[in-house]
Amino acid sequence: MNITVLLKQTPDTESVIRIAGDGKSVETKDLKWVINPYDEFAVEAALRLKEKHGGTVTVLSFGQQRVVEAIRTALAMGADSGVLIEEPALEGGDSLAVAKALAAAVRELNPDLVLCGSRAVDFDEAQRGPMVAEYLQWPHLALAVSIDSDASSVTIDRPVEGGKVTLEASLPAVVTFGGSHAVWNPRYASLPGIMKAKKKPLATKTLADLGLEGAQQAKIRVLSLEMPAQRAAGRIIDSGLDTNGKAAELLRTLHEEAKVI
Repeated sequence: MNITVLLKQTPDTESVIRIAGDGKSVETKDLKWVINPYDEFAVEAALRLKEKHGGTVTVLSFGQQRVVEAIRTALAMGADSGVLIEEPALEGGDSLAVAKALAAAVRELNPDLVLCGSRAVDFDEAQRGPMVAEYLQWPHLALAVSIDSDASSVTIDRPVEGGKVTLEASLPAVVTFGGSHAVWNPRYASLPGIMKAKKKPLATKTLADLGLEGAQQAKIRVLSLEMPAQRAAGRIIDSGLDTNGKAAELLRTLHEEAKVI
């Protein structure tokens, strides 16, 4: 079984996010970059399927040369090869332009399965997987927390209110992964894996290499970014009151000052 994992490099979730001077982008100078956490679940799922059924795992990503670090991390986890779409024209594109380029690269790789996170922790658009599936005209199974596959089909579990639902699709297919209910955690890259990753093949592609003349004009533009409003400081009800007095004062505050009841 040959699997392609779509991987995005995102800022570490513990990074301090600052808005750049243009007011519509994020300052990237001091950010630490990591694999999008939801894509890590996809990498782990791919490696488990490979261990069970054999085959190969190829990591496919896009962006600047710094993205190579994220690809190498996935290779150190156990993936076999990587492909980076490095194209300046995509820098000004939107999710649709990126999905079109990823789909073109997937066609060249010709996998049985495409796996990726259901969303990315930067812009949280949840569009990449469904758009790639649409360009490929493949079935899309969303929000998987477990997966199994054979030579002809793929089966996933996804959470629903109060339980789970099991879905199946014929191959080839695209599966996107949620994270909060996953039945396993992504593995860490071992030292031997890190050393081996340095020698694994990693190809760089441009849009021209993929048969695309250039990135399509963005359908969505970011007009502005702003930080959330700072929360007001909390208030402690006078500790000198007894329990009944505290309850009465809390009720008065919620009614007369906060006006929430």
